[in-house]
Amino acid sequence: MTQWKTTTSAAARNLGRNAILCGVTALLPLILGPVTAGYQGFASPLGWLLLLAFGLIVVAMTIHLLFDALLFRLASSHETEAAGVAAIDDVLSRMRLRTPDAAPRGLDRRIAGSRRIVWRQRFVLAVCLVLFAILLLDATDGQPLC
Repeated sequence: MTQWKTTTSAAARNLGRNAILCGVTALLPLILGPVTAGYQGFASPLGWLLLLAFGLIVVAMTIHLLFDALLFRLASSHETEAAGVAAIDDVLSRMRLRTPDAAPRGLDRRIAGSRRIVWRQRFVLAVCLVLFAILLLDATDGQPLC
């Protein structure tokens, strides 16, 4: 296996793992919120809306990263890097997600762009979890739930 195939396959695998882990972690406060809502009212409607908004942003980024991982898997299935990049551009243009560029970006730049999305996803997930913790502490007046 060539170096670019190894890099692309590893990027696809890492993006998929990160996306699923962050997506499930973002859904946990949305699942646990109604369970804890009966405990002294849990949160104001504004808190719920903020929690829902940040959770849905993380889920949207998860879907985007899973799509990127599939595109990188498609690229790694081709013989050359140029053919892999052309396959990605072909899929994106057929889906009308991106117009074909005169000079296509290389796989390294595409992987770097996906990594930036991963860091944004982690930041939004951290905000979501901190918001959930604040709402939970506010509902319990700082006392443990047990």
